[in-house]
Amino acid sequence: MSDREKGLSRRSFLKTAATVGAALTVSPALNKVQAAASDSKPVSKGKAKAVNITARRTLGSGKATFEVSALGFGVMGMTYNRSYHPDKAQCIRLLHDAVDRGVTLFDTAIIYGPLNNELLAGEALEEFRGKVNVTTKFGHEVINGKATGRQDSRPATIRRYCEESLKRLRLDAIPMFYQHRFDPNTPVEDVAGTISDLIKEGKVLHWGMCEVSAATIRKAHAACPLTAIQSEYHLMHREVEKNGVLDVCRELGIGFVPYSPMNRGFLGGDLNEYTEFDPNNDNRTTLPRFTPEAMRANYRIVNVLQRFGRERGMTAAQLSLGWLLQKEPWIVPIPGTTKLSHLEENLRTLDFTLSAEEWKQLEDSVAAIPITGDRYNAEQQKQVGF
Repeated sequence: MSDREKGLSRRSFLKTAATVGAALTVSPALNKVQAAASDSKPVSKGKAKAVNITARRTLGSGKATFEVSALGFGVMGMTYNRSYHPDKAQCIRLLHDAVDRGVTLFDTAIIYGPLNNELLAGEALEEFRGKVNVTTKFGHEVINGKATGRQDSRPATIRRYCEESLKRLRLDAIPMFYQHRFDPNTPVEDVAGTISDLIKEGKVLHWGMCEVSAATIRKAHAACPLTAIQSEYHLMHREVEKNGVLDVCRELGIGFVPYSPMNRGFLGGDLNEYTEFDPNNDNRTTLPRFTPEAMRANYRIVNVLQRFGRERGMTAAQLSLGWLLQKEPWIVPIPGTTKLSHLEENLRTLDFTLSAEEWKQLEDSVAAIPITGDRYNAEQQKQVGF
């Protein structure tokens, strides 16, 4: 039997969850979350108790402090860039399930759809106003509901996007407004100044930036304190450990929100060289790392996660999320899903603790495998790292 067949798959997770033990050596950073998690009582009749996370983490510091659930929820894939998805009613039901299970941080953006992802989040989460936080992003130019491929973070545009997002999200204030991508034609000080004014006006509560350099973070933070930086970060992409971004977040007290914490679903083990992506609604068709050849080569990394997880009763997805959580107490991943079983699986990551030595063993094993394919094509890569 192959490693792929023997690995603890995501689909079998709920069937095994009731019998999985969560007692392992404690890792300090991850244990800060575990200590606040709900107690686990015996489950009757072999049915797994629905997870309910109470663990919280803090993004930002000082006046920029923002307390959220230890794991957030990325809404994007419910309408955008993730091939096939359930209908709106099922998506709303799943978002309600996430709230019921303790998730308080939901992430969307104007460009997702465009617009329809914000509309979905607004409709689904309106009844939970004051209990959950829906963060969104500006920057990608959208005209008449269509993306142009350009960036526009001019002050007047930010204000217009803010007003439009407030309406779509059915909010009086945006809990956190990210600049989605750096606009080379607008000084970052002008962006920060506009956000500062919106905060004073009560229309925005916190702000963040996505995929920017350490130097840009310093400039922006000096003008208006940042709450969080959002960038891609996972076992197959650790650039923020090398380029100073995590270091500057640590130094300045800024939180970090990893998007695509499972490499756009790949590290969960459900994708392989035979997976077919919808060319009309899935950006993975444009990413070098998601060609059949690249996925075939990179599946060795999933095999490592599955082998490592079998010995500890964890899935590859849980190891991927747990690895991020134990890195720093101010890191809050935002995995997305359209399946209740995957939501439960992701949230049960908080039931497990590993030692620092075990996490180091895992990341060293993954790092020893050369990664095939770049994460972005040349055009998309131009938009990151300013």
